[in-house]
Amino acid sequence: MPTIANPFTEEHEAFRKTVRQWVEKELTPHALEWDRAGIFPREIFKQAGELGFLGINHDPKYGGSGLDYWYVTVFAEELTRSQNAGVNMALLVQSQMATPIINELGTDEQKREFLAPALAGEKIAALGVSEPGAGSDVANIKTTAKRVGDDYVINGSKMWITNGTRADFITLAVRTGGPGYGGISLVTFPTDVKGFQVSKKLDKVGNLSSDTAILYFEDCRIPARYLIGEENEGFYHIMTNFQGERLVAAIMATAAMERMVEEAIRYGTEREAFGRPLIKFQVWRHRFVEHLAAIEAARRLTYHAVDLFDRKQNPVKEISMAKLFAGDYAQKVAYDCQQFYGGMGYIEETHIARAWRDIRLITIGGGTSEVMKEIIGKLSGL
Repeated sequence: MPTIANPFTEEHEAFRKTVRQWVEKELTPHALEWDRAGIFPREIFKQAGELGFLGINHDPKYGGSGLDYWYVTVFAEELTRSQNAGVNMALLVQSQMATPIINELGTDEQKREFLAPALAGEKIAALGVSEPGAGSDVANIKTTAKRVGDDYVINGSKMWITNGTRADFITLAVRTGGPGYGGISLVTFPTDVKGFQVSKKLDKVGNLSSDTAILYFEDCRIPARYLIGEENEGFYHIMTNFQGERLVAAIMATAAMERMVEEAIRYGTEREAFGRPLIKFQVWRHRFVEHLAAIEAARRLTYHAVDLFDRKQNPVKEISMAKLFAGDYAQKVAYDCQQFYGGMGYIEETHIARAWRDIRLITIGGGTSEVMKEIIGKLSGL
């Protein structure tokens, strides 16, 4: 039986075993290779789709499994074993960021054309919200969609778009009304439309195997039937969608910390200095004890938010707290684990070096730590 200490059932753990086997066989061995290539094979989306990993909590009518959010938690936790944050992010954008809005609000036609092939891994999805002048400030987006007869004509640009160079469609935020949050809508946007182009693939500091792009739209015409939900109501749906993105970030950060500490302790047990294993030095034992305690605290905070989210309680404050705490503390864990490795922690072949640079994104993407503090402060009456 699930408990507060262990919320997972036997079925969740069986699913965990399946995910772990796939990750360790198909992803982990290629981690460094794909980072150096700056991309990973499209086939990985297809594999994940065939195994049901892209539609865990989506509608079974369109290829999903209709499972609870604890299965998503298991998937996100086990992905950290891939040792490749870029692959992890790309798969989670597909399954937990670009498609949930379509699953929730899309028409049957939209779900058949976009959602079903995305859950199967046959089409790659991206979420297009951020722009060169509007990252966390969603209400300030400027990409427009003007109604012309039975179509929308789209002009503008998007930036920081994961899966951007090879997405088959984008769940796209556009301005259909006046200024501010009240004029924003969402559409499904096929990338084979005339006037669309990938302006640039961005060279990032980390998450190297994930393609991140600047996108450009010039008089791109799409059918008005691609509107998701109601016109000018998109801002609210984006904000709701952000909760899932931020919760996944907290889950990943917590699991990543655990992986880093496990690897470091294993390394410190085998590596000797001055006649004894590194882990036997009190300064390091005490530091890792502090990290183990913080990881457990992050896990409990995150699992509390997962529980509320799974029960549709809209736990904005709890999710923001989990992302803030886990994301910020993960920076300390990565720094110390890399320091513990010494020179070995400064070469790409060592996972901790890649983890150190990749984890930096957690405090930036999906809303910075500063934005999380503003949200928490507001919801706490400060």
